[in-house]
Amino acid sequence: MRRNLHAGKIMGGGFSLNVFTDDELDEIHLATLEILEKVGLFVETDEALEAFDGGGAIVDKKTKTVKIPPWLVEDAIRSAPSKLILHGRNPKNNYVMEGNRVGFTNFGEGVFIIDPYTGERRETTKADVATSALIVDALPNIDVYERAVGASDVPMDTVQLHNAEAWLPNTTKHGFMGSGNGYITKKLVEMVATVVGGKDKLRENPIISLITCPVSPLQLVKETCEIIMEGAKAGLAVNILSMAMAGGSSPITLAGTLVDHNAEVLGGIVLSQLTRKGAKVIYGSSTTAMDMRMAAAAVGCPECGMINAAVARLANYYLLPSWVAGG
Repeated sequence: MRRNLHAGKIMGGGFSLNVFTDDELDEIHLATLEILEKVGLFVETDEALEAFDGGGAIVDKKTKTVKIPPWLVEDAIRSAPSKLILHGRNPKNNYVMEGNRVGFTNFGEGVFIIDPYTGERRETTKADVATSALIVDALPNIDVYERAVGASDVPMDTVQLHNAEAWLPNTTKHGFMGSGNGYITKKLVEMVATVVGGKDKLRENPIISLITCPVSPLQLVKETCEIIMEGAKAGLAVNILSMAMAGGSSPITLAGTLVDHNAEVLGGIVLSQLTRKGAKVIYGSSTTAMDMRMAAAAVGCPECGMINAAVARLANYYLLPSWVAGG
């Protein structure tokens, strides 16, 4: 059966919340390009600075400020894949990630848990990481696994490798996790390659994706640069996930925060594409507002839902797969 493309037909694709018109998206994009070109990003590592310099950005190595011309940003957006296959250890759990195709994951990362047997509140352990993966593996409506909790009973220098060792054997679904830094990312790639049969097999069948967070406002810190670049070299998707807080680490207005968020994520995408053209990226967000009384991130507030609905719309505007927090 042939299903040819629609020509000039607008399709809803199901229930949606369209928070912007196309003209408004153009304005956000143009404002972001101005921020990246005139203000720039703080970029912490020499390797990343060299990549930006060689790619055509204006780099001040003394202040570690990178100003990215609009053509470079838009070239990176075009070269990043619009569709990803998130492979699971069981091919039945491969998940197609593309525009308007909605999937679900669990939340992460918990550091305390109510023990199901004693009822006590305690720190999470490596055994809890393994159990969380087993639970998600059994839930049919959860499409991919994100490391739900972290191990507190292992050396912190290598905690992410212990976390991976715990969850990898306990789910057949695709897994996401933050890898901490470049060195641990390299070791994690070696570990996962062993699971699938080698680094070439890992490129064909990437069963894991990485998560890293720029630091607001407008900073690609050392760990973020390393993870983006190592992920691109290994052929793994990197979820570049801003966690700006309106009124705290970003402008108090939601529009201003959205531009700040957009600049951070697009700056990370430029770095990924300068590292390896066509590198897999996900436009991520856990951006929300700051609770002014508690000086903490207001997760679950209306602003969180509004911002992340806007982020999903922005990702569709750029034809990029997205990952956003719920409201």
